Parts: sequence; structure tokens; C-alpha cells
Amino acid sequence: MAAYGLYTHIASNKMRSMLLLAGLFVLVYVMVFAGALLAEVLRHNNRAVDYYLNAAWRDMYAAIPVATIGAVVWIVVAYFFHQKIIDMVTGGRDVTRAEQPRLYNQLENLCISRGIPMPKLKVMDSPALNAFATGLNPRQYAVTVTSGLLNNLDDAEIEAVLGHELTHIRNGDVQLMVVAVIIAGVVGFFGELFFRIFFNNGFRIGGGRSSSDGDRKGGGGGAIIAVLIAVALIALAWIMSQVVRFALSRSREFLADAGSVELTKNPDAMISALRKIENRGELPGATSAVMEMCVDNPREGFADLFATHPSVDARVKALVKFAGGHDPGPLALPETEEAEEPADAPVHGPWSDEPAQPAPGGQNNPLPGPLPIPGPIQGPWGRH
Repeated sequence: MAAYGLYTHIASNKMRSMLLLAGLFVLVYVMVFAGALLAEVLRHNNRAVDYYLNAAWRDMYAAIPVATIGAVVWIVVAYFFHQKIIDMVTGGRDVTRAEQPRLYNQLENLCISRGIPMPKLKVMDSPALNAFATGLNPRQYAVTVTSGLLNNLDDAEIEAVLGHELTHIRNGDVQLMVVAVIIAGVVGFFGELFFRIFFNNGFRIGGGRSSSDGDRKGGGGGAIIAVLIAVALIALAWIMSQVVRFALSRSREFLADAGSVELTKNPDAMISALRKIENRGELPGATSAVMEMCVDNPREGFADLFATHPSVDARVKALVKFAGGHDPGPLALPETEEAEEPADAPVHGPWSDEPAQPAPGGQNNPLPGPLPIPGPIQGPWGRH
């Protein structure tokens, strides 16, 4: 379903979520069939390919109820505990209005202006400049920002980032991303489990004894072909689970930027926030699934072919073209600008070990003229 605007994008995301959940069970059944092939090869090492395929089909039909229950349990666990897992990975913690009044009030004002339920607010201690939203229903929605973002962006820029994440929640992008992560997790878990069980058992093709010349002629080759089919199916399922994540439309970031401008009425704030976040959003230790939920994901591969986010330049150009914003170009952070100031100024204070300064008005003295008290100051309480 193609998305040409905000509401069609929301409807498309809901349809994709249902299709992805249905595709999850298909991939799980493919993994079960591949595992059955490997199990049959381990039990009967000298048989023809047809025997392995037929036996694997029978095993898969018998295992479908167990596999279905396992996939449902995984989805239920992810539904209720995915936020706790993300917090464990990122170190995010809930904050209240008393702890972060500036941030809390900005998020609350945006929610009130559009009648949006207030999501949980979290802060993670990291020098990186980034933020992300999570949750599958209104009771679980949460917006997490880094301490680096709070320290380096002004109020208008932080408000723009919060509006960006709220738009992801409104548009259903958050649910779609969580479902994609669940699918990748299920397939990756079962794929690794099958490989470990199979290869840790010291598998050896052709090591069994056969009862006929026909079995000897086709046995070893049949086992090899069955193993290759199983490995190919597991690899295909894993690739498809990753393609699900990469296939998520990158237009969601353009729409989230536009939604932020619609909420804040300040395209320049969104542009300057993106310019400051650019190339400074890497979260050390965060998984690729978490990075895909962030405002900007600097991790790319194959010349941007598999990048989950459009480039900052492309997003800024869209805001300039369609929202009337102004691009200031790459921006330096406040710490960088302050570090350029000279740090060799003398230390002033009544208990300093530095010698007393001469008459005011010199190069290092901030006062424009002489003090009203003549003569040097000998101590903290005036002249002796």
C-alpha cells in the first residue's frame, strides 16, 4: 500500500504491521522445516534426499503447534517487556517534572496542544546527541532523550526533537519498528539455536552404516544435499527478517520532521537540531534495532543502500523546500565554541594563591575603569 500523505501513511503502517506479524509465523515454520531436515540427517546419515524431505515434512506438521505457541509467547513477552529490555540496553531511566522541569514541560505542552496522551519521559546518560520513541500502545509509549542532547540543544531545538518523536508515535511508526525487531529477534534466535545444536554435535556426513548398495550410492550425497537445503532455508529466513527492517519506508523520517514543524511552527529549530545531531548520534553499546528508532542513525552500509534513515542533508533540503526553513550548514556545539576561548586568564578570588593584580582596566580585567578604592587590595576584607 503506497503512502502519499499523513493519513495514508498511518493506514499503510497498520496494514504493514499485520502483514509482518503474519510473515513472522511463515518464517518460523520455514525455520522449523530446516531444523527438521538437520535433525533427520543427524538421526539417519545415509539416506536419499527424498527420504529427508518427506521425513522433515512429517516432523514439521507435528511441530507446528509447538512452534506456533513459541512464537505467540515470544510476541507476548516482547509486547509487555520490550521497554524494559530497551532500558537495560540503553540505561534509560524515568524522569519526573521535578527532575527535568524544562524537558517535561516542553513535552507536556506539545501533547496538550494536540490532545495527545502524555508518554513516559526517559533520559539516558550519554554524550551522544539522539532521541527515540518506543511502545506498542498508549500505556507503553515513551520518549527517551540523551543527556548530550539536553546539554547541547536550546529549548526550541529540543522542542523540535520532541515533536519529531511524538509524530512517530502518532503515525504508528513506533509499533511497526517494534514488530520488525520482534521478527528479527525470533528468526535470529532459532537460526543460531539450530546451528549450535547441529554443529556442536560433531556432525559427520557419510559416517553411518548402510544396509544396501543403493543407500551407499545415494546416502552421503543425499545427506549433503539435505544439509545444504537446510542451511539455505535458515539463511533465507534470516535475510528476509533483516529485509523487513530495511524495507521500512525511510519516508517516515521526512513525515516525522514535517510533523514536528506542524507541532512547533518552527522549521528553523528542526533544521538546526538536525545539523547539531548530524554525525554525533552514535550510542555506544546500543543494538542496531535501537539505533533504527533514533532521530538519526549514523550507521550505514553498502553506500547508503541499507541505511534506515535518509541523510541529514536530504531531510534539511526537504524542510527548506516545503517548510520555508533556512539551512545554516554544519553547526558546532556549544562546548566546541567555548573550548576555543583562552584559558590562561588569572584566577581571581579572596582566597586565591595568585598575586594581587595591578590597577584595573588592563587586558585581563573585565572592568572598564579604575576602582573607587585606591591602591592595591591586600586581603579579602580590604586594606590593612
